[in-house]
Amino acid sequence: MSKIIRIGTRNSELALWQATTVQQKLEALGHDTTLIPIKATGDQVLDKPLYELGITGIFTKTLDVAMLKGQIDIAVHSMKDVPTQLPDGIVQVAVLERAVTHDILVHKGADFLESDASSTIATGSLRRKAQWLNKYPHHKVVDLRGNVNTRLLKLIENDWQGAIFAKAGLERIKLLPKDALSLDWMIPAPAQGAMLVVAMEKDGFSKETLQKLNHKPSEIATGIERNFLRTLEGGCTAPIGALAEIKDQTVYFDGVVFSLDGSQKIEVKKSIPLSKAQGFGQACAKEVLANGGDKLMESIRNENSALH
Repeated sequence: MSKIIRIGTRNSELALWQATTVQQKLEALGHDTTLIPIKATGDQVLDKPLYELGITGIFTKTLDVAMLKGQIDIAVHSMKDVPTQLPDGIVQVAVLERAVTHDILVHKGADFLESDASSTIATGSLRRKAQWLNKYPHHKVVDLRGNVNTRLLKLIENDWQGAIFAKAGLERIKLLPKDALSLDWMIPAPAQGAMLVVAMEKDGFSKETLQKLNHKPSEIATGIERNFLRTLEGGCTAPIGALAEIKDQTVYFDGVVFSLDGSQKIEVKKSIPLSKAQGFGQACAKEVLANGGDKLMESIRNENSALH
C-alpha cells in the first residue's frame, strides 16, 4: 500500500502556493499527497513587531509541533523564516531551486526618493528597516505585519509612501506591481527566495522521496548564508543580510550586519572556489565579529532586551 504524504503548510496564500508547488512535484513522481493548512502564531499576532514577540521560528513552530505529534509528514516553509537550529527529530531534506533573492519597493510614486523631505516607509523587518535608514536617514520607517495580501492592503489604506517586500513572494502569487522598484542595493535575508521542506529524521520514506526535489546549488548557497547567520547569533532579532551566489564554480558572498537604527554597518565581501566552500559562512561571520561585529551584536541584544 502506498503512503499518502501529508503536507503541512501555513494557510496564507503564499504558503499555500509553496506547498501546492511541492505537492505537484511529488504527485508528478507518482506519490499520493494531501495538504494540511495550519494557522501559525506569527499570522495570529499582528499588533506587535516580530522582534518584540521575542520568538525565533514564530512562523514555523506550529508546523513543528504538528509534525512532532504525527499530524503531518512533511512541512513546507519560506526558508528565511526557519530558525538555523531545527527542533530535535526534524531535519532539512530538500531546498527547491531558488527564485529571485532581492527586495522591492511597492510605492505610490517614487519621486519622494529624490526629495529631502521626510517620507514614511513600512516594513516588519529589522534588516530592511536598518538598510533603508542607512541609505535614507531622514525617512521614517513604520512597522508592517501580516501576510503579503494584508500588507499590500495596509499600504493602500495608509498615507505611507511605500512598503518593502521580497520580490519572489509577490511574483509567486502574481501580485507584483509593474512599477515596483528593485532594491538591488539591499542585501537580502539569509535564504530569501528559497523554499525548504523538512521531515522527521526517522521518516526514511519521506526523506528518500524529498531528496529528488533537492536543488544542490540552492542548498549550498542557502547553507552558507544560514551558517553566517547562525555564527552571528542573529535569528530574527538583528539586522543581518547575507547572499551567496555560485558562478563558474566560484562562491561570491556578501554579508552584513547593521545597528538597529542603520547608522552602523559592518560588511564582508569575499569569494572562494566552490570546492572549498565548507565552513565559508562561519569564516565570513567570524571576520565580521572581529571587525567590531561582536560589540555591535552585544548592543543589539541589549537594545532588544530593553524592549521586552
